[in-house]
Amino acid sequence: MTTLEINHLSKSFGRVQALNDLSLGVHSGEFLILLGPTGAGKTTTLRCVAGLEKPDSGMISMGGARIDGLSPAERDVSFVFQSYALYPRKTVYENMAFPLRAREMPADAMRSRIQDVAAKLRITELLQRRPAQLSGGQQQRVALGRAMVREPRMFLMDEPLTNLDFKLRVEMRAELKRLQKELGATFFYVTNDQVEAMSMADRIAILSQGVLQQIDSPETIYTRPANLFVAGFVGSPRMNFLDCVFDPAARALVADDQTWQMPLSPVQLNTLERSASGGYVLGLRAENVEPVWESAPGVIPGQVYVVEPLGDRTLVDIKIGASMIKAKVPPTFAAQTGESLGVRFDHDRFSLFNKSTGEVVL
Repeated sequence: MTTLEINHLSKSFGRVQALNDLSLGVHSGEFLILLGPTGAGKTTTLRCVAGLEKPDSGMISMGGARIDGLSPAERDVSFVFQSYALYPRKTVYENMAFPLRAREMPADAMRSRIQDVAAKLRITELLQRRPAQLSGGQQQRVALGRAMVREPRMFLMDEPLTNLDFKLRVEMRAELKRLQKELGATFFYVTNDQVEAMSMADRIAILSQGVLQQIDSPETIYTRPANLFVAGFVGSPRMNFLDCVFDPAARALVADDQTWQMPLSPVQLNTLERSASGGYVLGLRAENVEPVWESAPGVIPGQVYVVEPLGDRTLVDIKIGASMIKAKVPPTFAAQTGESLGVRFDHDRFSLFNKSTGEVVL
């Protein structure tokens, strides 16, 4: 069980800055997921940790000792690739035995280790098959098993579920999480799939254009995003964004087009009175927007733009003034395109961002 520390890591490829002064830590026995869009620098980070890329600057330590000067073999980490990278002419047993033979492990000990790992992964009956005879999910388990037999200091995983179909991805998310807890191993996992990150991670580190945006628990990332990028990237549907200003006389946030206002608590007022921003962006999750049919104080008039039934829930797109917002409602909620209705914002569950910097204010 190992602690990984990445300090001020930078890496560029020509004019492309893949990593820009990245610092983060992975705790011993933790499942940490590095999440971000394509081109964010996620795989480059893993490859620098594994020794497959040399950073331009910065330091990488594991267990308190620097490893950035060591060869990949000396770092004692296992890398599970997106493509699985199995040897097609070798059986499952031979694929799993390959790293142990490289270490010249005795045959009896090697057989025992492989049988033990195969049992954990439920692939014992597949040991004499070749990769072409396996499904995508089975190949993924074999690739993971080949990494596990080495008993590495840390598992590095680069989008290992991407090539699986949707149903199998759901099953393997649960299986990976169970396996990590059972082993007590340290997983450093890369994905651009927020559902994978939210469902599996102990903590999520969000990366954009090589810069760390936020690192925290999935719940905090979702409910208290650090900036507009995180708020818009995490969540399905994405967070509603509404431009507004702070009106001290009304003691409220007021829409730029004056179509709504949100009263603020004394604590919130005190924070905004000390803020120098001239404009804000109000962020509301779809579940924190309540469509209502009656007119009442605090209800904002709107019109149904479109209804999106999703089976277990329904999304209602509502036009209020010049803005469009989404509300998440039960599947029994009945509404038709063009109907007039009102919306009520949850005054306790929202985020407020500085319009200029994008950073969270409330």
